[in-house]
Amino acid sequence: MIAITRRYHFSASHRLHSPELSDAENARIYGKCNNPYGHGHDYTLEVTVSGPADPKTGRIVALEDLDALVSEQVLSLFSGRNLNLDVAQFQSLVASTENIVLVIRDLLLANWNSYLGRGAARLSRVHVQETARNSFEIAVAARSEQTESKYKLESEYVSR
Repeated sequence: MIAITRRYHFSASHRLHSPELSDAENARIYGKCNNPYGHGHDYTLEVTVSGPADPKTGRIVALEDLDALVSEQVLSLFSGRNLNLDVAQFQSLVASTENIVLVIRDLLLANWNSYLGRGAARLSRVHVQETARNSFEIAVAARSEQTESKYKLESEYVSR
């Protein structure tokens, strides 16, 4: 099994705030990240795909198709946005980077076959670098486990 990791960049703002907590609890838990006006980051997104190399092309995946998937389904949604206000998934989720990585995973899985087909290549990892000191990642289950229900995937989110 071979893996390839592609790196992408986007800038976005967010506010860490849970309406289930008091203002004092939000301030204590999230500190400066609870600023009512939000704050921004220049994120680095890494998407890892694994599988065998195709005997005809010598490639795991067509990189232009992977780039289109990420650009059209993730970057267009997140880049230059206030995640709390502009991204539907964060209307009911804390816009933490833990949740960002889960939402990106779900977007990629939901659109995988449309862009990359049902070949042997599979999404195996999503990694989001928020700052020089903070990064978040999720290893993605094998293909047979990628057919989990949306409810099960959403249950991993840290809700509001």
